[in-house]
Amino acid sequence: MPALAPPVLLVEDRESLRAALRDTLRAEGYDVHEAADGRAALEALRRGRFLAVVTDLKMPGPDGQAVLVAARESDPDLPVIVMTAYGTVEDAVRAMKAGAFDFVSKPVEPDHLLVLLARARERRAILTENLVLREELGDRRGAPRIIGDSPALKDVSRQVVKVAPTDATVLLEGESGTGKELFARAIHHLSPRRAAPFVALNCAAIPETLLENELFGHEKGAYTGAVGARPGKLELADGGTLFLDEIGELGPAVQAKLLRVLQERSFERVGGNRTVKVDLRIVAATNRDLREAVADRRFREDLFFRIAVVILRIPPLRDRPSDVRSLAEHFLARFRRELGREDLVFGDAALAALERHSWPGNVRELQNAVERAAILAEGHRLEPGHFALGAQAPPDDARARLEGLVGLHGSLDEVGARARDVAERAVIEHALAASDGNRTRAAQTLGVSYKRLLGRIRELNIPEPPAS
Repeated sequence: MPALAPPVLLVEDRESLRAALRDTLRAEGYDVHEAADGRAALEALRRGRFLAVVTDLKMPGPDGQAVLVAARESDPDLPVIVMTAYGTVEDAVRAMKAGAFDFVSKPVEPDHLLVLLARARERRAILTENLVLREELGDRRGAPRIIGDSPALKDVSRQVVKVAPTDATVLLEGESGTGKELFARAIHHLSPRRAAPFVALNCAAIPETLLENELFGHEKGAYTGAVGARPGKLELADGGTLFLDEIGELGPAVQAKLLRVLQERSFERVGGNRTVKVDLRIVAATNRDLREAVADRRFREDLFFRIAVVILRIPPLRDRPSDVRSLAEHFLARFRRELGREDLVFGDAALAALERHSWPGNVRELQNAVERAAILAEGHRLEPGHFALGAQAPPDDARARLEGLVGLHGSLDEVGARARDVAERAVIEHALAASDGNRTRAAQTLGVSYKRLLGRIRELNIPEPPAS
């Protein structure tokens, strides 16, 4: 059994039979929570989380049917095995129709019960794995592999190899588009948790009002439309790794609840009061300086030290120019297959232009640029004009160009404010052009919330990009 696996809830009013079954289950490595009657079982289901339920059907007070209903309400995937005495097989059949996993006749044959429990555990694991895979495959659609041989990339890769086998929390710092999630996946797959789920949550892509529900899950009736209980990302990642991308976007309330998870490995779902225990590793990522957020009291200092046991800095693409060519070739090979354009090749001038570009959007921008060029190219050779990179001033002209764009008169704060507006306008216009005017994708590329991007577009009076 895995460490910290939830217990089996054993519900039986006969003490001698309950003790015998408890000893049998514990001998097989199961943790067991006992309930002497239906009332105690209902209370346990309200307060705890279980691997499976084994319950007698005929009991004083709330019977096994009531326990089955309560179990299904607390977790629709919770396997319930009912025990029935001779003459009540019809009741057992009714229980099966109501959602019981299986039933076993009394006197209980221990080996039969253990086989049913093993099947129930396997089915539950498959259901959880399928849910995780659906979300993970959706997240990974279009994700590139980590590619490159530059010294900067090799250095961070060596650090990943060192930290992966441990259970330390890791904070990945880096600009948007540098591939932080790919490094998080590498940490997971090089760790002892590799066989368990890797679950990713982008904290910047979900409205704050929904983020708590997405992370912690909810109970039935927690809010209008919550017709059933639903596990959150924390439960889906149990035993594995939870990747929290753009963790700096978490609000104060969610920060406090996440701190408790890191300290106690437990939480309550939204609208619930039963404690859910989890065993997982957290890897977080940010494109901003969380130390500055801590100083400004926008991020909890105690949470920062919890998530930043090990800090890895992912280098921007401009610091690893030798990797641009291999990345571009990788992306083009992929888009050849997807577009059915096996004839596409880079011209020498195109590769040289890609290597000269500063790539403010990093690897993600490069991928978008190659995809755009592959789609729009009419011939088989990709040239610089297909990438819409824009002209970049030579270093010798940098001061003159800066003076022309910003003006070097006035106080430091005044010049700085003008320079920021000019720089942000250029970067936002570039991101909008690269995303074909899609503001949601542009916000993701720039590592800011949609609301913040929209505000800056209005403040800077940036026009809609021309239709392509």
